[in-house]
Amino acid sequence: MICENCSHRCDLAEGQTGKCHARSNSGGKIVCGNYGAVTSLALDPIEKKPLAMFDPGSKILSAGSYGCNMHCPWCQNDSISRGVVRADILTPEELIGYALGTRSRGNIGIAYTYNEPSVGYEYVLDCAKLARSHDLVNVMVTNGMLMRGRFDELAGYIDAYNIDLKTSSDKKYSSIGGDLLLICDNIRSAAARGCHVELTTLVVPGFNDDEDDFDGIVRFIESVDPLIPLHITRFFPAGDMKDASPTDIDILYAFKERAQTKLENVFLGNV
Repeated sequence: MICENCSHRCDLAEGQTGKCHARSNSGGKIVCGNYGAVTSLALDPIEKKPLAMFDPGSKILSAGSYGCNMHCPWCQNDSISRGVVRADILTPEELIGYALGTRSRGNIGIAYTYNEPSVGYEYVLDCAKLARSHDLVNVMVTNGMLMRGRFDELAGYIDAYNIDLKTSSDKKYSSIGGDLLLICDNIRSAAARGCHVELTTLVVPGFNDDEDDFDGIVRFIESVDPLIPLHITRFFPAGDMKDASPTDIDILYAFKERAQTKLENVFLGNV
């Protein structure tokens, strides 16, 4: 049985779970094993997503589950991205209830974040539809590797995206289980739909901290819309790279200067 959720298209025997740790073959059907499994729930400033130009100063209820369809050695959320994790089970109605209950504290909606939300596609879609019916906004913080049909269906309910754009190299993306072409197509689709889109590039030493790679990222963004905000963020030791050094801060400032020659809205993060 083929899982059609992302470009891995895992071929799963009965009882087998895919590379994302969240989707499996059960009874001859691909099921979302992390449906309603919430590992993290917090009311965050919208800028923490990061979203710099979407309702600044507001707060958003951030919800995460477990699982991810990439395997980045530097993952800062590896405790929930690489396997099944104990979680509280919340129905969409219960999650929206939490969001409504925090409106008095400045909450504007729900951000699907922390792990890779697209591996729990069915839950995110159900929650996003219900949130929209209650005039709550939906924010998705994602690696962007969801099959195009599903991405477009979900995009009809997503108000704002922050999508990781990790590298401009097919080879580098493949090394971490990513699909550059699909991700770029989804970014274009979200922007064309009129969704608010911001992008993040975490600059990782030895992976994407060279000028050619970064210039490729900037050229792509410029080709879509030079007004799309780009967050250039600093790596700190995490995941399998706990012994690595943080990104050289001079590289970040140099990259910001390079990006600003082509893009209108460039931000530095983790500095």
